[in-house]
Amino acid sequence: MRVEPQQLKAFLLDANLLQEEQFDEAEKISRETNQRIGDVLISRGLIGQEELAKLEAYIFGIPFVNLEKEKIDPEALKIVPEPIARTHNIVSFRKRGNNLEVAMLDPDDLGTIDFIKKKANLKILPRLTTIQSIKNVLRQYHQSLEAEFGEIISRQARSLGEDVSTKKEASTIKSVREEEELTLEDAELEKVAQDLPIIKIVDTLLRHAILQRASDIHIEPFEKDILVRYRIDGILREAMVLPKRVLAGIIARIKVLANLKLDEHRLPQDGRFKVETEDYKYSIRVSILPVFDGEKVVMRLLAESTKALTLEELGLSGEALEKIQTNLRKPVGMILVTGPTGSGKTTTLYAMMEILNTPEINISTVEDPVEYRMPRTNQTQVNPKIGLTFASGLRSLVRQDPDVIMVGEIRDNETASLAINAALTGHLVLSTIHTNSAAGSIPRLIDMKVEPFLISSTLNVILAQRLVRRLTDDKTAYKLKAPELKNIAKYCHLDKILTVLKEARLIKPQDDWEDVHFYRPKPSPECPEGYRGRVGIYEVLAVSPSIKDLIVKEATADQIQAQAQQEGMMTMIEDGFIKAAQGLTSVEEILRVIIE
Repeated sequence: MRVEPQQLKAFLLDANLLQEEQFDEAEKISRETNQRIGDVLISRGLIGQEELAKLEAYIFGIPFVNLEKEKIDPEALKIVPEPIARTHNIVSFRKRGNNLEVAMLDPDDLGTIDFIKKKANLKILPRLTTIQSIKNVLRQYHQSLEAEFGEIISRQARSLGEDVSTKKEASTIKSVREEEELTLEDAELEKVAQDLPIIKIVDTLLRHAILQRASDIHIEPFEKDILVRYRIDGILREAMVLPKRVLAGIIARIKVLANLKLDEHRLPQDGRFKVETEDYKYSIRVSILPVFDGEKVVMRLLAESTKALTLEELGLSGEALEKIQTNLRKPVGMILVTGPTGSGKTTTLYAMMEILNTPEINISTVEDPVEYRMPRTNQTQVNPKIGLTFASGLRSLVRQDPDVIMVGEIRDNETASLAINAALTGHLVLSTIHTNSAAGSIPRLIDMKVEPFLISSTLNVILAQRLVRRLTDDKTAYKLKAPELKNIAKYCHLDKILTVLKEARLIKPQDDWEDVHFYRPKPSPECPEGYRGRVGIYEVLAVSPSIKDLIVKEATADQIQAQAQQEGMMTMIEDGFIKAAQGLTSVEEILRVIIE
């Protein structure tokens, strides 16, 4: 259900709210910019947000409500989960018997209304409101989340002793020294870490992160509170805000679990622990860093039950896949995977090792950390505290008669030199390196003082990658318009992208941009943003004779990139547009990742 422009125009003119030429001008802008006519009228100051909402409510025959004047019942608010409320702009604000009043911006969103009806087992009474009203109510969700922790936190406060909390509340101005005197003594930290309320807080944070498929948990202390954020499908999202007084207990509990020093507050610490239930088994990697307002914790969640994916499942296909498979059949040389932190490099290496992992092949790895357990593979965990680094581990591995060596990361000259030498002496070496493109890996190795002739002699192929969020099956098809194409042209050649889509047989040879279908996410109660999981976009640079010549001449990354593209290498953005045209991801997601 939507108000048609002519219908809206008739009501506005009848009510003498604006002149006909003003509406016509706004309608022209609406068509050119693909905006709602109502949004254009508001942005140009021709009508107020509430006035427009009331008029639309009258046209729809639905009551209007201004939530800023309503007292929201916290119990009614919690009936609609926060992710659904934020994505669909719908909040529940009053419950009377079996009736639940919900305020929304789109009364035609019958799918969400039906979901709430089934979840709450109540009759839903829709009300129209403004976006500002919705935003004001959404702020109350964090208060509700904290309320769920209220009983746990209050019990934890009592366990610390009423005298401490009383002192903290007695004065609003304290010196730094006075604040230090109110902190817990180190001797008490171990006891606090074992308190049931603190254990429940940490367990709840971990459980919610796992259920929401988070890859990382960030616990960030600030002056008055603690911000908890989850990284889900590569995007960092605010989960909840906790009071500052529980920080010492949370940090102590995590340090106990990760076997870290409780009395160390000035230096960074790293550790790990495991979480295991009947439903899941996770390895948690912990990093603690002193910051201005305390100690910040980041926990990386690694599912131990996750099996290695195939290259096809990761998103490799066509000529790029063939290049990787061809080079995996070579008994010697080096295969590099490159990209920023969190781009799935290690997962790709495991997919390659899964292909190589046969009874006739001896695979040895040195990793930090060991993220997946692989049968018949000798996996070594780096431990710098005892001197076991990538370099020292690799030096030992070559004496273990391996056929394939996987080095988690090449990050210094020593590791790079040892990996190159291993590739020269009859081993197939797989590793990762941090660069922005496949071509950029070669100057990076030269920067590490590796001789160019050694790089050209050993390097077989380089794979660069990023991860983009995957669209759910329920998505909306559309075609790119001129303003969107103009924006895309800033990052790639439109003609080249069109040629790539034709070569992939996603469109006909005579087709142009107006014939290409792309897809937008369609939010649902289960996937509030319309995405679930991620898929890779890749560029695969095979080291051909001409590329070898450029390496020896110490050519720039741009020169190597140009030669590789001339020889048929598909870039990441081109691969991304193929996946967007296939409906695996969206154009917006491709541009977000490429721009980053």
